[in-house]
Amino acid sequence: MIITRTPFRFTLGGGGTDLPSYYSKYGGLVFSAAIDKYMFISVNRPIVDDLVRVKYSKSECVESVEELQHELAKAALEFTGIENAIEILSMADIPAGTGLGSSSCYVVGLLHALQSLKRDIPSQPQLAETACYLEMEVLKKPVGKQDQYVAAVGGLPILEIEKSGKVNIRRVPISYDIMDELNRNTLIFYTGMTRSADEILKHQDSSVKKEDKTVTDSLHRIKEIGYETIEAIESGNLDSFGLLMDEHWKNKKRLSSKIADPRIHKIYELAKASGALGGKITGAGGGGFFVFYTNNRHKQLRRAMHQEGLRELRYRFDTEGSKVLVNLSDSRGRYDNSLPNWAKPSSYTNLGIQGTC
Repeated sequence: MIITRTPFRFTLGGGGTDLPSYYSKYGGLVFSAAIDKYMFISVNRPIVDDLVRVKYSKSECVESVEELQHELAKAALEFTGIENAIEILSMADIPAGTGLGSSSCYVVGLLHALQSLKRDIPSQPQLAETACYLEMEVLKKPVGKQDQYVAAVGGLPILEIEKSGKVNIRRVPISYDIMDELNRNTLIFYTGMTRSADEILKHQDSSVKKEDKTVTDSLHRIKEIGYETIEAIESGNLDSFGLLMDEHWKNKKRLSSKIADPRIHKIYELAKASGALGGKITGAGGGGFFVFYTNNRHKQLRRAMHQEGLRELRYRFDTEGSKVLVNLSDSRGRYDNSLPNWAKPSSYTNLGIQGTC
């Protein structure tokens, strides 16, 4: 048995510029934070039969990978060349559809577990890029590269995406005191609304491809705000970060009318009136979690959100990224002889994946 732990995330700046429709033309920039809320994936090799078992909100038990309905698990199994005699169980601290990157956490955590089972351990950037390949190229999901990389590498990474799609990772050089202050003043609340981001992301993607000026100009400004956010946090000027969140929110709402409905508008305005300098909805929008920054009115903001029916998500930053917690796999390496060539370590070269962070 192998158990992996993979962190969820929220975006600090630049969200939306990691979609290929944007970065392939202009280059992307995302600054995110991994948090200590996790996706746990367990994989096991049953000895009694050769069935494929995948347990999530549903439970599947089939004779071959091709029969699986869970498309993420199916894609990961096909990529790693594992065809049968496998059991996969997933559990998470955060439900799906809340904008914290649950789908990518699942793919990253499952790939990490399956490749550990084969003793073919990837680096964190390799793990992230393979997850991107499965979601974006194999499954044709309308997603970007942020979620997979933050889930894999953890911490507060800056992801600069070249037009080619290559992701360059660097870290913000901030002190523990500033990180603690950022953690203390950035509050997260659950709206109680879940949603699929696909429709919003497809609309944004289509708008950029059509060179919609409103959407494209908003993404340009969001990227600029991302760089300004990095500078503000690096210098310890966290109030400026809060004000930049407010400007980011105004630009994000221009990307799609589905990002903020009347209830989301009401929550945001209430938070501003209760001491938040700025905030944003997580992920593509439409529901999930609200992230707010306040410098000295924590009690007022918490009280207002509680009275509005929102629950606070208490968290700390994660600094480890995707991690193998337990590895009790069979030392005989049962899968080694059955792997197709494209699933062996050389396949990373074929995908253009770099092994450095």
